[in-house]
Amino acid sequence: MIKLLENAKRLYALKANQKLPIYKRYIFDSLYNSEAKITAVYGSRGIGKTTTLMQILQSSDLPISNKLYISCDHAMFQDVSLFDFVDEFSKRGGELICIDEVHEAAHFEKELKSIYDFLDIKVYFTGSSALHLTNPDFARRYSMYHLYPLSLKEYLELTHNVSLKAYTLKDILSNHENIVNEIISSLPDKKILKFYDEFLKVGTYPFYFEDRSKYIDRIIETINTILHTDLSKIFSIQPDKIDTLKKLLLTICVSKPLEFSIDKLASTVGITKTTLYKYIQYLNDAELIKQITHEGKRFAAIRKSDKLYLANTNLFEALCVNKDIGTLRETYFVSNISTGHRLHYVDNGDFLIDEKYTVEIGGKNKGFNQIKNVPNSYVIADDIEVGYGNKIPLWLFGFLY
Repeated sequence: MIKLLENAKRLYALKANQKLPIYKRYIFDSLYNSEAKITAVYGSRGIGKTTTLMQILQSSDLPISNKLYISCDHAMFQDVSLFDFVDEFSKRGGELICIDEVHEAAHFEKELKSIYDFLDIKVYFTGSSALHLTNPDFARRYSMYHLYPLSLKEYLELTHNVSLKAYTLKDILSNHENIVNEIISSLPDKKILKFYDEFLKVGTYPFYFEDRSKYIDRIIETINTILHTDLSKIFSIQPDKIDTLKKLLLTICVSKPLEFSIDKLASTVGITKTTLYKYIQYLNDAELIKQITHEGKRFAAIRKSDKLYLANTNLFEALCVNKDIGTLRETYFVSNISTGHRLHYVDNGDFLIDEKYTVEIGGKNKGFNQIKNVPNSYVIADDIEVGYGNKIPLWLFGFLY
């Protein structure tokens, strides 16, 4: 174990010497100031969890000998007890350890619980968004933070080196005209729709800023890693079934939401309805798709198929050439609003937010006919810079975090 610790320290020293982005994601301060003994960061692959861990270590005043980064997907940690390793590090002065890809470690919940119970050390760990913690006794012991892909706000901050505010949903609904003016006046050339159009295609994943020419290739690699590594391991999916998951993703990409009934979708993909429901849940857990239910399902009053969307608009660029503009608009809205709010689709309008606000998504000429008699209703319009009254620009929902 001592030799393993020495190797881990050597690898961490090499990694610590690599240049880190100056920009810190929206959850950094909350994570860094977390008083929990064990703090979890979870989310999809490629969105900056590892970078965030390294920034936490870099910002810590502890000597480098007293802090450590490890990744459980490294070969040297195969068949190694996580508790025994952290215990060895703690006995030799370790005070802070960041554990990446914790789901790759055997019996990680049991090991982390033992670390919490018996060791005096602060732990951060990351895991796949598909990870389900099954031990409620352990779940009570740690703080959990969800890291989402880059928002339009963060994309603009990174591309233009500006500092922008995030706004609550209530702020946007009630004060969007003033907020829009604040944002646009902060941009170098005031062309918000140009940057929004860019963001629909690129910039959701932070690795865009590492090599822009290879961005789509990296997204494809990320999708494959999620399917072949994360989902395969976590849910014990056989390799020959991974192609079925890919086919399901492609079908969602080229279809309008609700274009397929469950029966037709199962037939198109070539699986049973029972298996389809299971695979939809896998892809939803892995944050490759978003699954939106009808509001009637809250009361089990009606039976309607769920709406299925890709998790973000950049996935369209990697998965399909032709995309429906209406689906793209709804995907952008869903990907942003679902990060902090409950969302259902409805018959009068498109979506119901937090069981209170009804919204209709459309182009710049979209009117209120479909929701004119619905209280607390709004038109969310694409291709407009500034809204008025209850008509709000679609791009503005990229400023929720």
